[in-house]
Amino acid sequence: MRALRTLGPIVVVLAVLLALIAAANPFFLEPAGFLAFLKRAAPLVILAAGQYFVIVSGEFDLSVGSLVTVQVVVAARLIDGDEAATWPVLALLVAIGLLIGLANGVITTALRVPSFITTLGMMLVLSGAVFLWTGGAPRGALSEAFRTFGRKDLGPVPWSVLILLAAGGAAIALMRSDFGRRLVAAGDNERAASLSGVRVNRTRTLAFVLSGLAAAVAGILLGGFAGVSAQVGQGLEFQAITAVVLGGVALGGGRGSVAAAMAGAFTLEALFTLLNLYGISGALEFAVQGVIIIAAVAAGAVRLPLRRTAHV
Repeated sequence: MRALRTLGPIVVVLAVLLALIAAANPFFLEPAGFLAFLKRAAPLVILAAGQYFVIVSGEFDLSVGSLVTVQVVVAARLIDGDEAATWPVLALLVAIGLLIGLANGVITTALRVPSFITTLGMMLVLSGAVFLWTGGAPRGALSEAFRTFGRKDLGPVPWSVLILLAAGGAAIALMRSDFGRRLVAAGDNERAASLSGVRVNRTRTLAFVLSGLAAAVAGILLGGFAGVSAQVGQGLEFQAITAVVLGGVALGGGRGSVAAAMAGAFTLEALFTLLNLYGISGALEFAVQGVIIIAAVAAGAVRLPLRRTAHV
């Protein structure tokens, strides 16, 4: 029942947006049209799932957009069209994602640097590293095998949709495990969680590692789908946060479901698609994200005193 209450509102909003898209573009109702939408949304949905782990634990990760850019730029430079280099580079990209996530987690928990500052600093470090390495113009080329995951299909279904299903299923399974319960407990009340035996620092560090892994996967998909660019991940960190709060996840942590966060990402992608169909300026996307984040924080500030009053 709780999951239904969490998912219900965002699913209704998503259904309305999808109906409006179908009204504006009847091709959307065909399997190919809908699968194209899922293919386009997959990187953001996976990023939102990773961001959810961090936010529900009471932290933030602003580095994922820059990390996505690093994944694409590094892949193009190291592969440079060589098919044989594809799998070693894919393994390296996953390792980079895990390492950056681990660094964010350790700095936040062990050194007690606020995650907002930690990941903002990491975002700037990664952005600077990309510019220094590329001079603003990425070199190299992705192999066809690398592009398979973001661009090609397995039968009638895009590879990116299959990867999305696997990632989404793994995220939901994790949140139903003991790890998921510890993660929510750490975000809800750090002291109470610690007294009950939860290793809060370890749990939050693992959340950052999962966020880094999600960014690595999203970068691999975007590299195949959108190609090589030094701006490929620009703004994705804010889109992921917006998607999570749109799904009803509390920014302070301790409340919300990963399924609702992923539904929020689908909803945000549907909203952007609808705006594009009606020829509305892309600049409005940033305004929409800002309004959603402000509204979510305001709603959380109102609910928190109510929860405290209910406990008195």
